[in-house]
Amino acid sequence: MGRNLTQKIISDHLVSGEMTPGAEINLRIDQTLTQDATGTMAYLQWMAMGLDRVQTELSVSYVDHNTLQMGFQNPDDHQFLRTVAARYGVIYSPPGTGICHQLHLENFAKPGRTLIGSDSHTPTAGGVGSLAMGAGGLSVALAMAGEPYTIPMPKVFQIVLNGQLRDWAGAKDIILHILGLLSVKGGVGAVLEYTGPGVAGLTVPERATITNMGAELGATSSVFPSDEQTRDFLERMGRPEDFAPLAADSDATYDRVIEVDLDALEPLAARPHMPDLVVPIRELDGLTVDQVAVGSCTNSSYTDLKTTALVLRDKIVAPTTDLLIAPGSKQVLKLLNREGLLEVLLDSGARLLECSCGPCIGMGGSPTSGGVSLRTFNRNFEGRSGTQDGQVYLVGPATAAHAAMQGRITAPATWGPAPEKPLLPGSVPSIKQLFIMPPPRETASSVEICCGPNIVPLEDFTALPDQVHAQVLIVLGDNITTDHILPGGAAVTALRSNLPAISTYIFNRVDPDFVNRAQKAEIGIIVGGDNYGQGSSREHAALGPRHLGVRIVLAKSFARIHKANLINFGILPLIFTDPADHDKITLGQNIELTCASLFTSPKTALNLDDGSKISVRHDLTPKELEIIKVGGLLNLVKARKK
Repeated sequence: MGRNLTQKIISDHLVSGEMTPGAEINLRIDQTLTQDATGTMAYLQWMAMGLDRVQTELSVSYVDHNTLQMGFQNPDDHQFLRTVAARYGVIYSPPGTGICHQLHLENFAKPGRTLIGSDSHTPTAGGVGSLAMGAGGLSVALAMAGEPYTIPMPKVFQIVLNGQLRDWAGAKDIILHILGLLSVKGGVGAVLEYTGPGVAGLTVPERATITNMGAELGATSSVFPSDEQTRDFLERMGRPEDFAPLAADSDATYDRVIEVDLDALEPLAARPHMPDLVVPIRELDGLTVDQVAVGSCTNSSYTDLKTTALVLRDKIVAPTTDLLIAPGSKQVLKLLNREGLLEVLLDSGARLLECSCGPCIGMGGSPTSGGVSLRTFNRNFEGRSGTQDGQVYLVGPATAAHAAMQGRITAPATWGPAPEKPLLPGSVPSIKQLFIMPPPRETASSVEICCGPNIVPLEDFTALPDQVHAQVLIVLGDNITTDHILPGGAAVTALRSNLPAISTYIFNRVDPDFVNRAQKAEIGIIVGGDNYGQGSSREHAALGPRHLGVRIVLAKSFARIHKANLINFGILPLIFTDPADHDKITLGQNIELTCASLFTSPKTALNLDDGSKISVRHDLTPKELEIIKVGGLLNLVKARKK
């Protein structure tokens, strides 16, 4: 029996474990990436391990999230990250160079390599055939230390692409279509592997758009084969030596097969406030648009921005609409400038932003109160834009450009003939000189690490007690995101290196009294619904509650990365045996759990203060139980070093 591509890469990197879906496996990691919003904490955790040099083939520290320097916090973080990178052998990408996933795709991602990054959209690199996964910062720090990365062996879903994209349909519409089919939790526990005759017609930037938004499905990763399109891309990026052909065997098997007819696809949009609320653009015809934003790690490539420029050539943005453009990298910016397309965008009335994440994480560029914002981004969670009642729609670049020009959404049938697909030119300018390479090991030890007053070392967390007496701090519904748990935006994100300070924002947009209640309770439990913790990899959404005394999260189901982050910091993720019991728990109730029962059976009971019991279970491995018992993964690593 043949193997699929995912199985081949996992087999080549398997340190231990059985490749049976759901079984725990440990993988050797070739590459890591961090970004500044998560990287500061990841490197504080790395430093706590007391090692002197990263052990990976390649590790890169990107600064792309907190580039607004509205005070000392962000520049201090950047100085810290630059000096840490030099001290420990990490490549440093300064602010303004570009977005981590776009830069990594252009400069470092390789077919067949494993990559984990402290950002949920790390699977972007699957566009060149990497097995790339988002993870919490502590998992990335451990990978840099040479430790294997532990995950459940994923199922593999085959996404068969038939036909070819037509008219104005684009890569964004492929992944929006799949989100509409599967939902925001439809990929949990799986890798999406793209095959079929339609694959050959998709360029690497188009593939990267699709793999990027696989994160919105909750998928472990998404991956395309490495073929002639990959070879062509790597050659144009000036790294032909990085190419290696990779594909599934002709008789490979999959856990699920999903067919997509590219010929039938049309421009789509995801309505507020979830990426799977997908409708055809034609059904939104006439909707007034206050703001349009083109960029993010999903659609900020040369291909995307050239498409935008071609629509806007000799046109003017509607006077009632604000158009924001954020190129994904300085390489993209140089290409646009060289071809006169930057002038086209500027002459249209577009606002040119820095090469960074920007509005995607609420870092500037917020829409008006209740305003409709069309964005080529990957998430439209409520409040994520920085405007709590902003109405954010996710669309492709062509849709965004037409709406900016008209001031409203118009049916694709009125757009006229679509331009030819923009392809990368044969000569692409390199920006590799902008990366700061670390000094040799012999001199790195003399580098002084700069820590400003906002950089607070991670506190020590206590072990799990034999008995937990906790108060219910909040009761939540389904699809609670990490943005609900810890909001983004300039004020909050600037505190990512200061756990005590950032913890004061936990759930503040959902329940402003949560923090006060948690501080009074001392030990708390959070109750959630299905897919608790979906969204970003920000481990602060676990670290903050842990700092506030949360020891248990009880939910109907968990998103993969957030569940791993809870375990990493000693918070026990429990699952309702009967989901209907969710409605029996109320705010302020006191519960009791005998923790010893967890180590003898996956099923146990919570005792409520009214004398009733709630049946709960866990699906934790012995290793995960050990991590929680000692108070977190860092405690376990330190204990093993003694």
